[in-house]
Amino acid sequence: MVALPDGSEGETALALVSTIAHDGHGGVADFFADDAGVNAWVAARFPDLTPRSPAQAERLRTLRFAARSAFAASVSPHPPSRVERSRRMSDEEAAAVLRAAINALEPRTTVVIGDQGVQRGLDTSAQDQTFVEGALALAVVEFLTGPLAPRLRSCQAPRCVRYFVQQHGRQQWCKASCGNRARVARFADRQISR
Repeated sequence: MVALPDGSEGETALALVSTIAHDGHGGVADFFADDAGVNAWVAARFPDLTPRSPAQAERLRTLRFAARSAFAASVSPHPPSRVERSRRMSDEEAAAVLRAAINALEPRTTVVIGDQGVQRGLDTSAQDQTFVEGALALAVVEFLTGPLAPRLRSCQAPRCVRYFVQQHGRQQWCKASCGNRARVARFADRQISR
């Protein structure tokens, strides 16, 4: 049995959806665009697993699409990322993809009672692709139903397509460079309207 990591902190879920990002040149970079990109990303997070076949890489792209669609639903009433405004999986389909990946893990609840109180966890005997897909889907669902979910936002800076967790109530952008780009764009708009 292998213990499944707690995904409520959002690190894994945000890493998965961030495989679509601003490319720095006004476009969108897709780090899963080819199978080599999928394999490199998975190898960095699950180093003991073998590379994906083309069909397995495509299933991970579908899982990422479901995750980004779930993120878009979760930021409401705030606007979703620009990517999900134009193309998004239905809520029912996204839920079905995530649920199927988690159920394939056949997770078992673990309970440990000790000096640190009661701790609950999950473990699984799933391996390889089933483990990767299930662990990623579980991380997405745990994050989106966890304590940080109400602070999830999509960056509204020009050209940015990232999601982030607000560190304070007024934060509008995922990073300082996005804030600078948004201010420059607002300034340019004001100059044009004069």
